[in-house]
Amino acid sequence: MIPDKSPRVLELEARLLAFMEEHIYPNEKRFYQEAEDQGPWRLYPIVEELKVKARAAGLWNMALPDPAHGMGLSNLEYAPLCEIMGRSHLAPEVFNCNAPDTGNMEVLARYGTPEQQKQWLEPLLNGEIRSAFAMTEPDVASSDAKNIQSSIIRDGDEYVVNGVKWYTTGATHPNCKIFIFMGKNDPDADPYRQQSMILVPRDAPGVKVVRSLPVFGYYGVPDRASEVHFDNVRVPAGNMLLGEGRGFEIAQGRLGPGRIHHCMRLIGLAERTLAKMCLRTQQRVAFGKPVAEQSVTRERVAEARILIEQNRLLTLRAAHMMDTVGNKEAKAEIAMIKIAVPNMVCQIADWAIQAFGGGGTGNDFGTANAYATARFLRLADGPDEVHRDQLARLEFKKQAARNDKGGVTDWGVWAPKIALPPEM
Repeated sequence: MIPDKSPRVLELEARLLAFMEEHIYPNEKRFYQEAEDQGPWRLYPIVEELKVKARAAGLWNMALPDPAHGMGLSNLEYAPLCEIMGRSHLAPEVFNCNAPDTGNMEVLARYGTPEQQKQWLEPLLNGEIRSAFAMTEPDVASSDAKNIQSSIIRDGDEYVVNGVKWYTTGATHPNCKIFIFMGKNDPDADPYRQQSMILVPRDAPGVKVVRSLPVFGYYGVPDRASEVHFDNVRVPAGNMLLGEGRGFEIAQGRLGPGRIHHCMRLIGLAERTLAKMCLRTQQRVAFGKPVAEQSVTRERVAEARILIEQNRLLTLRAAHMMDTVGNKEAKAEIAMIKIAVPNMVCQIADWAIQAFGGGGTGNDFGTANAYATARFLRLADGPDEVHRDQLARLEFKKQAARNDKGGVTDWGVWAPKIALPPEM
């Protein structure tokens, strides 16, 4: 059973909704225009202006569960707030609750040394800098992280970092100052102990942000995806996170909350997209009656509502389990939402595009951008296929355990005798 929202969460919800109405929605047009005019390599002034307002309103760093660094909200408490922010691409960064910074802040809070936290976590918490997470590589199937070929080699009091990374979120942002880089430090070790994560300053010699990568033709919104080359980059040995061979351990700690955040933001995006679809179809007339009165539209609106409610409950259950039994025990639920939620939003965005007609494929209404966001997140933090494979393996294991305790041991099919006609 999922507990009711606490008074604190209800109060934060009310304040956040008011801020969205007063500051976020009225400035979305300006945000998209600045993103188009400035491109992915520059600041968007509206974001910087609204960050000041959000911090003054006490709506800042809501994602971090450690009260020493954030509001101390649990995953379940943060989930409805994250959903509200997900209704707009402008909102998450305004509240310092955007990927990949929240995940990187959590890594530094959990695994960073006091020195690393002082140098990098504090300015991230203050919104003074941005960060990037460098894991995916162009030359290997990075959905299997054991394939990663980048290297982190010890040389005296330093590590030498080499590799090519792409779809590294945030690297073109002018305020990006630090990378969390994943690479191999011991290719002969156990496959899950070969990888490490290390902090690489953006201005270190040998770091080159080669290009901005479009996501379905969009640069900068919804993502500042980038290709980054690391060529004999030397960093102090003290920049290693947690220790050599601990990269997979850190990745699992980072990805659990991150997936909850992605899914809740997507549910907010689905709600916003459905609202646009309803408004549009009520305003348009085709074949003698409003599009909203066409049976196919009503069917899609009804299905969209069912899908949103199903996925919200599944995501809240995953958040509750992470809070109560831990990420490891909740891994099946985390895999389920990572599969289900982006697919759900893709479907609703597709229906919305149909309802808007030709305009739905452009940038005027945000429907194409919503689809691009959801479709990209079917790949980010692991593709659907990987999560389905993991989920199926967990299900087989669970069923085998049940059978050992006297569960289903045969087909369990009742086969009636064939009724033959009486003999003549």
